[in-house]
Amino acid sequence: MTIVVTDARIKTLLHTPTRVSLRPRYEGSNICTWIGFKHDNYLVEEAVLEHFRAAGLSSRVLYEEWIRMTKTVISAWSAVSPFGIGREAFVSGFHAGRSAVTAVDREQWRTPDDEVCLVPGFSPAAALGRKGTRAMDRVTGLAVSAVGRLIDESPDPHTASDGEDVALVLGTTSGSVQSMMDFTRSGLVSEKPYFVDPARFPNAVMNCAAGQCAIRHRLKGPNTTIAGGRVSGLHALKYAQRLLNADRARTVLCGAVEEYADARAWLDLHSRGEDETGVVHGEGCVMLRVEPEAAATGGAHATVEAVEVGVFDAVGDAAAVLGRCVRRALDRAGAEPADVWTVAPSGAAGALGAAEQAVLDQHFDPAAVNRVSRLIGDTAGAAAMFQLAAVLALAEQDDVRGRVAVVTAVDRDGEAGCAVLRLGR
Repeated sequence: MTIVVTDARIKTLLHTPTRVSLRPRYEGSNICTWIGFKHDNYLVEEAVLEHFRAAGLSSRVLYEEWIRMTKTVISAWSAVSPFGIGREAFVSGFHAGRSAVTAVDREQWRTPDDEVCLVPGFSPAAALGRKGTRAMDRVTGLAVSAVGRLIDESPDPHTASDGEDVALVLGTTSGSVQSMMDFTRSGLVSEKPYFVDPARFPNAVMNCAAGQCAIRHRLKGPNTTIAGGRVSGLHALKYAQRLLNADRARTVLCGAVEEYADARAWLDLHSRGEDETGVVHGEGCVMLRVEPEAAATGGAHATVEAVEVGVFDAVGDAAAVLGRCVRRALDRAGAEPADVWTVAPSGAAGALGAAEQAVLDQHFDPAAVNRVSRLIGDTAGAAAMFQLAAVLALAEQDDVRGRVAVVTAVDRDGEAGCAVLRLGR
């Protein structure tokens, strides 16, 4: 049998050798103690990837040109937000333009903040009942509540969570920093270091919330936690697309969560730049039901046309990287900046926010920009998902079928991203 190869890149891959010089850079490399077999595997993998890149077949090219791409849609969504619990509460509060900012209750919180945006009256026990919530932390309670609401509000709640092909992807900043610090502190101040409450240890693990969502709602498919700051929601959405493209799941419950806590407020105070002023912290969780277009029998709120993410080393590079993400996403969606009906930015503070604003000014009509963070505060790891929820909430107000919406996000840890949606229904 004769195989005719016409793609020049494949010819290069098969016939042109690549010389690669690599050093181990994983476990033990910082003290020149290499493990042998494991590092051999790492180096072989790196060399193969470099050979593909040299032939013009980077991982991005392979993914976009060679993997069967499934058109994905958002068929249902829900939120636990400072406007209240459930999708209707968020839509109502957002359309009314109601600010959720309240004064900090000094009897409950020991934070440097004066104002905050909290989910009204929320506690895991109040939202989920006393059974199984004694040791549950706030971020887990928010996520479990939001997933439950999403399932209940889906057109068919049974199929929304039933089966081993229903996946969960949850974005976050770092899980519950408060739980991590509390557990560590208990080991330091107790009579013995091991006199700690073992029931609270799972809360200190970043993927605890996603695991509890799967346990309580009987989700048996892939379960993933993604940490990426304000860009976490976009990472989660892109990961959901990959699961569907690879036939790893039939449906993906995709979202992001962030809690308000003393530890988060103090850490943010000491890590933010001098130009990042006027920050009001928020909290909550947004969950989407993402599935192939053919499976959305009840119609779709939006089609996910493209998701692009990038990284930068310094704040000065943020605008260039975000600009590339925006242009690439619009190009993949077959849209022009003039086609965009609404834009939802992350609204970061300081120089980072100015960089994001510069990209918006360059590409979009200022009248198209809406900023949900002004109403519900800085929701950090859940920010991009709340921006997406704001777009979907706007779409429920008017007949916007077929219109294009853009979500942008930047994070101080060096990440930027953009999602392009085509609205439905």
